[in-house]
This record gives sequence, structure tokens and C-alpha cells, in this order.
Amino acid sequence: MIIAIDGPAASGKGTLSRRLASHFGFSHLDTGLLYRAVGEALRAKGLDPADEPAAVTIAETLDTSALDRDRLSGSAIGEAASIVAAIPAVRAALLDLQRRFAHSGKGAILDGRDIGTVVCPEAEVKLFVTASPEARARRRHRDDLAINPSVTYESVLADILKRDARDSGRTVAPLVPAPDARLLDTTDLDIEEAFQAAVRLVEAAG
Repeated sequence: MIIAIDGPAASGKGTLSRRLASHFGFSHLDTGLLYRAVGEALRAKGLDPADEPAAVTIAETLDTSALDRDRLSGSAIGEAASIVAAIPAVRAALLDLQRRFAHSGKGAILDGRDIGTVVCPEAEVKLFVTASPEARARRRHRDDLAINPSVTYESVLADILKRDARDSGRTVAPLVPAPDARLLDTTDLDIEEAFQAAVRLVEAAG
């Protein structure tokens, strides 16, 4: 079984995906980490995240075993990832990797922006996890404070809105719900409530 979970930044889809994978005994891939890793590698080399040839080269040689969620967290890398993810050739370079992961083992959960629409349109279960921009900014701001105590809620909200516009407006694999995706709005839910709701949606889909 393949479970595709899509949604905007800080909607809670990553946490939900990890918990669902543990609950059902499935493997899990946070595809956003792939783009964050490419963006971080470009920044480490002092290169522009919009440098297409360099970004493609990094994407084609990406070592998925070296993905570190803690190291790749933070708004700056998230911004670079959003820029990188808008490059069609980068998305093409990472597409086969994601599809091979999805079809390995007894079950897989992939979360990202285009899993149900592009990467795995054949997924048996598709969830689109969302929340209001303000709720997502509050969550991201709380997380970012642990890294940068001077970060403001206003700057995080502005970043969220900018990323939403970029992710939804790009010409290749824009962030949109799949026609058969089940919507899960987590604006007014804590993580446990959101998890239980997600379990019900998966189980209802078989």
C-alpha cells in the first residue's frame, strides 16, 4: 500500500506521516528533506539556490542515507528548498528515487507537495493536510525560536505566505490537492487529534 500525504509548509504532515508509518508499520520518506538537502548543499557551497545546473548535479548524486532532519530544519534552508523545488530538472532528477521508494516493501508513506498528483497518483490513500497560514506560522515560529531566539512571528508568517505562493504557483507539479485526496484541516487540532483523524481517514480508505 502507498499512502500519499501532501500539504503546505508547517501543516503538520511530516509529524503525521512519521506517526502513521510507525502505527501501520510502513516505511516513510519525507520528500521535502530531499529538496532541503539540495538547497543546503548549494548554500554550503556559496551558490544561489536558483543555480539550475548546480542544483541538478547535486540532486542526481544525492545520498538519501545522509539526510538529517535536525540539520536540515530551519526557515533559511526551507526557503532554499522552495526555490530548488521550482526547478523542473531537479524535480525530474528526484522523481525516480521517490517512486522506487514508494514501491519497496509492504507499504510506504511519502509526504511532500506533489505525492498524490505526480509522484504516486496511483496511491491507494491520499491525504491533503492543511491549516490556516496563521496557525502554521505559529507552529513554525515556536520551532524556529529554539534555533534563533530573535526570529519574529511576523517574519515567519511572511515566509509561509511567500512559500505558499511559490509552491502553488509553479508551473511544474504545483501544490494542489489530488482530485481524490481526503482533506484534513489541522488548524484547530492538536497533534493527537490530528493523528487520530488521519488514522480514521486511512482506515476508511481501506
